[in-house]
Amino acid sequence: MVRKYDDFHKSVMVEEVLSYLITKKDGIYVDCTAGEGGHIKAILEYTNKMAKVIGVDVDYEVLEIAEQRLKDLSDNVVLIKSSYKDIDMVLRGLDIDKVDGFLMDLGVSTFQLKGENRGFSFAKDEPLDMRMDVQAKKDAAYIVNNYSQEDLRRIIFEYGEEKRFAHSISKSIVKNRPINTTQELVNAIRKGLPSSQVHERHRHFATKTFQALRIEVNQELKNIEETLAKFESFLKGGARVAVITFHSLEDRIVKNFFKNNERYNFLTPKPILPSQEEIKHNPRSRSAKLRVAEYKGV
Repeated sequence: MVRKYDDFHKSVMVEEVLSYLITKKDGIYVDCTAGEGGHIKAILEYTNKMAKVIGVDVDYEVLEIAEQRLKDLSDNVVLIKSSYKDIDMVLRGLDIDKVDGFLMDLGVSTFQLKGENRGFSFAKDEPLDMRMDVQAKKDAAYIVNNYSQEDLRRIIFEYGEEKRFAHSISKSIVKNRPINTTQELVNAIRKGLPSSQVHERHRHFATKTFQALRIEVNQELKNIEETLAKFESFLKGGARVAVITFHSLEDRIVKNFFKNNERYNFLTPKPILPSQEEIKHNPRSRSAKLRVAEYKGV
């Protein structure tokens, strides 16, 4: 059964994505992070339903929302439950040889943040999960309770970019085990920080650690690079790849991949940023960056 709530996910930089990604209105496009179907809907409306879109997402619950949202456009959409790192197998399974563009939106969806018992957010107390694929074996509770202090420190330092306090936070987490809910983790993080950091940070003091754990649970950075490398086999000459990132680690991977790949024209050495108007109406977009590259062909 599809869970419902009022605050649906607002897709980021829709106009910019359409402007850069769509080179043929009757082309085939792949949304590797279909989510609730916002970008797919926009692509089909922009192309007057001439395009065909393959939507892939590892989270079957958001795919159910996308299916309902796109039911009037279903003749032009194929939705597949899969990780984007397996995009090659997905396309081969559909007998698709070449496409006109790939889109990746690497943000966490509103549904994942607000969905019950997903454990992505510290806004409410729920089981510490953070799996985008709810069938995956390793969740955030496993990592928090089983990783060594040094491994936790490394993850928080590298993936959370928590440069000053990774050691004290990881030490506090180990000291306060077992930790099985989001609020138990928040309390452990709080105990690992000076009071000034708890009260004076621009963002919530647990944000960086939660980000680090989510990345580790879902192997996000590793999967991004592996997936980008797979696109080339399926791109027509002149086809484009558009990637929206939400923190510097993701953006650095995408930038370096296209900057150092001679088979692409890197169209956005400086990333496209959301407009102030979009940030005003969708504050979640404020950290988004869009980078686009065009495949030169063989």
